[in-house]
Amino acid sequence: MGASRSSGTTDELGPDEDSGGGPPGCSADPGPPADDAGIPGEPPGSELLAALLDGMDAALCAFDAAGTVTHWNREAERVLGWTAREAVGRTGFAGWAVRRADADEVRARLMSAMDAPGRQVHEFALLRKDGGRVLVRTQSAGVRGADGQPAGVYCAFSEVHAQIDLERAIALSEALLEDASWGVVLVDVDLRPTVVNAYAARALGGGRTALLGRPLGELVVQGVEELEAALHHVLAEGAPSAPAELWVTLRTAEGERRRCWRSGFLRLASPLTEEPVPLGVGWLFRDVTAGKLAEQEADRLRFRTSQLHRAARTASECEDPMEAATSLLDFALAGFADHVLVDLVAGERLVRTAATPFDAPGPCLLVSGGAIPARYGPGHPALRSVERTGTVRTSAGAGDAAQAWAAERRWPRDAAHALCAVLRSRGRTLGVLTFLRAANRSAFERPDAAYAETVAARVAGAVDLAQVTAGT
Repeated sequence: MGASRSSGTTDELGPDEDSGGGPPGCSADPGPPADDAGIPGEPPGSELLAALLDGMDAALCAFDAAGTVTHWNREAERVLGWTAREAVGRTGFAGWAVRRADADEVRARLMSAMDAPGRQVHEFALLRKDGGRVLVRTQSAGVRGADGQPAGVYCAFSEVHAQIDLERAIALSEALLEDASWGVVLVDVDLRPTVVNAYAARALGGGRTALLGRPLGELVVQGVEELEAALHHVLAEGAPSAPAELWVTLRTAEGERRRCWRSGFLRLASPLTEEPVPLGVGWLFRDVTAGKLAEQEADRLRFRTSQLHRAARTASECEDPMEAATSLLDFALAGFADHVLVDLVAGERLVRTAATPFDAPGPCLLVSGGAIPARYGPGHPALRSVERTGTVRTSAGAGDAAQAWAAERRWPRDAAHALCAVLRSRGRTLGVLTFLRAANRSAFERPDAAYAETVAARVAGAVDLAQVTAGT
């Protein structure tokens, strides 16, 4: 049996010797039925029944107990090309809708449903009016009269490829909403989740049913405005042409955590209406936080390496070693910190030797008029760095406490995060280097400490050279 993949393309196999007609003695047109739906006799309510049959998405035909076609709807006409006028009144499919060689088997299998319980499913190769063949899947069931006796059979059928496409679509949707390796969330027009798959539930930090119907703002602490704006855009304008990367902060039992989701969006519209009616948005996403952080770290490392290279070339052209030290710090500050302080050891105390301006961004300059003592109290991070001969990281709280925290440590008022790296050269501690960030930036982390120690080693070399030069 050959089966076409679309209703417009069929195998070049025509009907047998009586392709246009029915049984012997019947013409190709058995005469007009009582109405266009092929319901003879015009019983009461036939107009309503005709409308219902013609409005069905499935092709439908019916046979009486003798096997005569009694009903034939418009979808059956679309699939096979035979109109209701041509189909109703024929006995079986022999010679017009099926090859004569297959007619007896098809008739027997269809009519067997009249006495069998439930529905029967079969696949047949039927003939189109243009002579081609099309493979259909049928569901047939018996019809009983008022007396309870078998009165005929109805048969709903569709092209096999259409049925397979439907099954594939259903299987795909079930797989996406169950076992997909990316998150799938269906949201309604009010932007509330209606379906959440297992991946999305884990990413959002809740159960699949617990997340349904809740506003996205309850799940996402930061970034919800961008997410909702994307969903609104999809509802109004349609899906974007490329995936979007959204950074969000989630509220979880372990606290807040920041994630990056590569997201795609699809507008969902009802297929049952002439005008597209939005049902919501399909949101598909994948957590790419690890990859994005790795990319950011690689970019940061490349930039810092480039800055150190440029700083070394600039410092090599400076005649004054302390000028070389401040030049190094100017390059190091870019993208790394807002302020830098250089405190050198002078006996039992530290003295401020160079710094950036406290009240505005600017270059690192030597203290005019010479070094001045740094009035650091006991336990100050710079003093702890010297005592440990290592790096110290610290941060302030939020709000007014941050300003008091900075003032107490003799730092600029906007300082909220600090990193103190000791200056060491030839086995001696020469002082301490302090980098400061404002509250709108993140705290210093371990990779930042490694970078600061590299800068401190180069600055310490320049400071040591300056001290040796001054002593000769």
